[in-house]
Amino acid sequence: MIKISWDQGVKRAYRKKVKNDAELKDRFWDAAELFEKDPFEHRLRTHKLTGKLDGLWAFSISFDCRVIFKFVSKAEALLIDIGGHDEVY
Repeated sequence: MIKISWDQGVKRAYRKKVKNDAELKDRFWDAAELFEKDPFEHRLRTHKLTGKLDGLWAFSISFDCRVIFKFVSKAEALLIDIGGHDEVY
């Protein structure tokens, strides 16, 4: 089990993109629950990022919605951003 922390940017992105979309909101919380249990659950399609986002990771909420995060430790992850593929990469 991993502890999830929220960066200010992800809080802002959540309010802007997820909070008012009921379907996306449900998908987000389902994905967050899966992530908390196992960050590498295959349904999340967790992957390491490269280039300017080197050192960060991403997992999928839906076809075109990703969560960018970094591992703070083995037991904690910091969510950094939420958005469509072109918005966060």
